[in-house]
Amino acid sequence: MELTLLITGIIAFIFAKVSKVMKKKSIWSNKIFFGIWNALFALIGGGLIIYIFNFMAKNGIQGGLSPRTFALITTITLACAVYNFIAAGKADKKKEEKIFSFNMEWAETVYFAAFFAAVVMFLFLQAFKIPSASMRNTLMEGDNLFVNKITYGVRLPFMKDRLIKFNDIKRGDIIVFRFPAESKEQINCGESQYGRDFVKRVIGMPGDVVEIKNKQVFINGELMPQQPYEIYQDMERLAEEQLPYSPEEYQKLWEDRKLEKALGIYLRDYFGPVTVPEGTYLGIGDNRDFSCDSRFWGPIPEENIKGKAWFIHWPPSRIGLVK
Repeated sequence: MELTLLITGIIAFIFAKVSKVMKKKSIWSNKIFFGIWNALFALIGGGLIIYIFNFMAKNGIQGGLSPRTFALITTITLACAVYNFIAAGKADKKKEEKIFSFNMEWAETVYFAAFFAAVVMFLFLQAFKIPSASMRNTLMEGDNLFVNKITYGVRLPFMKDRLIKFNDIKRGDIIVFRFPAESKEQINCGESQYGRDFVKRVIGMPGDVVEIKNKQVFINGELMPQQPYEIYQDMERLAEEQLPYSPEEYQKLWEDRKLEKALGIYLRDYFGPVTVPEGTYLGIGDNRDFSCDSRFWGPIPEENIKGKAWFIHWPPSRIGLVK
């Protein structure tokens, strides 16, 4: 979303600057050129609206605007462009000045607002939409929330390490992170997750030995008490098996993100023991039986963590802090 806002601001900025240069050179004295320019303003505005709405609808993951909605917005945009072309062609000098001033005010407002919002979202907040049921009932499908990106420290764009650190990541934190995939060819949870953002609750800290037996979580050999946010919807329990891997082989498969391919759904009920490598975390969904998480695809590098799930802002019935 940050990049979307930045692109929006750049386009609006370029449009405003080029328009002022063309006005100085009296290009607008030609009614056809002025009409094309005014129509272009509507096309750019409509295109940006489609781009932003489509991105928000798919949450950077999949889908997007429905064909009907896309067609409706496109039709309105084209109608506005035609109207702007005709209106500019009929305008006298006084009307031309009003049209030009109106377009410039909107263009400048958009690029200032977009740049400001992009900076805020690069450094402080990220919008995120819950795409699946893996975090029920803490986070529901369709929840729109803000991610607090500064709670763990300040990280400049495109930097791996935080410039300044504030709070440490704690067990029980709900984090949003870039999925740890090195390439689009890496398959996890049935498909490529490359470039996608995930949300999970931190269960394992660096250095922890984590094991799950019959759905019960053990940390460093100690049984963890079941928390109110944990839910288990599938009453079926898989039978424990004797696995053909040494502890070292098992650990390597997990760190290499290949354990899911080897053991599949078995990892839901029986997992580990594994040692969480330094600089990484183990995250699991609150909806334990229906979550594709670190049990299946390995540890979460700290550099991939974008921030902490903070505040649900939509729908209205769900507004509140994330706990």
